[in-house]
Amino acid sequence: MHRVQKRKGVSNTNIILGVDPGTIITGYGVIEASNTELKLKEYNVIQSLSTEPLPLRLKKIFDTLMSIISKHQPNEFAIETAFYGKNVQSALKIGQARGVALLAAVNFGMPTEEYSPREVKKAVTGNGAASKRQVQYMVQSQLHLKAAPKYFDATDALAVALCHFYRSGFPQRDGKRSTKNWEHFIHNHPERVVNIR
Repeated sequence: MHRVQKRKGVSNTNIILGVDPGTIITGYGVIEASNTELKLKEYNVIQSLSTEPLPLRLKKIFDTLMSIISKHQPNEFAIETAFYGKNVQSALKIGQARGVALLAAVNFGMPTEEYSPREVKKAVTGNGAASKRQVQYMVQSQLHLKAAPKYFDATDALAVALCHFYRSGFPQRDGKRSTKNWEHFIHNHPERVVNIR
């Protein structure tokens, strides 16, 4: 098993990898949280052709996430829970994508957390029924992105990472977590909020 090495002198810094799983497109986003400051490290998608055999698509997801973890050394992992729609086959495939993503995290000894789509939307926008466009807009605002990500999958992955940051409390100077919530953070940082009409 690989292990994420804790960096010396940065015990109050958390690097979070968020993942939005899918067998055609898997989004991922890496953010760094220090005290109440957020910094974007990287985001993108792992894209496969629908004509590729599923095992090869799953391998691509696993290999890419292993590479991302090796590069950024995140110490926290968050993933969106499966959405159970009417299409059972799609749900099963997404479950497999989630499985290899979780396996990549576990291979590095990282603690994992799962959040429902509604939890993610609520944490990032304040509205559990927000649209993907609203989530994208708020992610862009909170992480000060010059342009919106090309794929909603990448936006959703960043939203999952942000949700984990807000839900688990903010890292303090002593390395401990506070119990302050999203509303408290936004109250103290109104510049990170924009009105969505």
